[in-house]
Amino acid sequence: MNIFVGTAGFSYKDWEGIVYPADLKKQKIHPLEYLAQFMDCCEINTSFYGHIRPNVGKDWCQKTAAVNPNFQFTAKLFQGFTHVPQGKQAPSPFQLIVSAEDERLAREGLDSIAGEGRLGAVLIQFPISFKNADDTRDYLFALIAKFKAYQLVLEIRHSSWDDPDILSRLAEAGVGFCNVDQPHLGKSLRATRHVTAPVGYVRLHGRNYKDWFQADNRNDRYNYLYKPKELEGWKEKITHIGEQTDKTYVIANNHYNGQAPVNALELKNMLSGKKVKAPKPLVDHYPEQLQNITDSV
Repeated sequence: MNIFVGTAGFSYKDWEGIVYPADLKKQKIHPLEYLAQFMDCCEINTSFYGHIRPNVGKDWCQKTAAVNPNFQFTAKLFQGFTHVPQGKQAPSPFQLIVSAEDERLAREGLDSIAGEGRLGAVLIQFPISFKNADDTRDYLFALIAKFKAYQLVLEIRHSSWDDPDILSRLAEAGVGFCNVDQPHLGKSLRATRHVTAPVGYVRLHGRNYKDWFQADNRNDRYNYLYKPKELEGWKEKITHIGEQTDKTYVIANNHYNGQAPVNALELKNMLSGKKVKAPKPLVDHYPEQLQNITDSV
């Protein structure tokens, strides 16, 4: 299959004893090395908050390849390129200034994974406050040109970007469109199945309407376990996207308490029609969801 299913991130305290065995550190097994036995890919979140150290990126590739030769990474672009610093107003016209040093470090981190042949895509993620306008379009496509050496995927949350002209420009630039599942609040982007590049992308954020904008703790926002019927709707969209791309990445971001790997495994089962391997602690914690579709190890 050309569809890679995985999770957003891998290092969460609340995954210990649920996704990972409680004694994983004693076994001297890296979390990614463990996770790669069951997932097809992992979206790196740390590259959004800081920069991947090249020796670390290379080590991640080698550890995962040892247990899963086909394992892939995607990585978020550093937030300095996409998000206005907290507490500051967005400039008008829209423009973010990132130092040459930050740009160099961002590229070095991404290159450490690309050099190992494991970088499937770089995700440019903008917040819902980033709306389609003359100045934001200029900024967006200048940013795309700056990082065109990578296979880029654009995640935008505001519905104003769901526009045929934008999709056409992304296709011309070879930039993938990130199809998101998120609570349908206000002008948030609804579920799509767009394909604008040889790479397809889907991110499942959960549907926690109550805490999406109000939550003080980010874990509350992503505390959501998809029901099988909800995943079935995405199975159809993912299949459609996969039929038109060389590779499609499906990322579960509802990470709280290991719910992301649960739903990722359910999707893998739905897409392949076969039982999937799963971590025993996860099956023990979510027997209703996983017991009948997995061969735990």
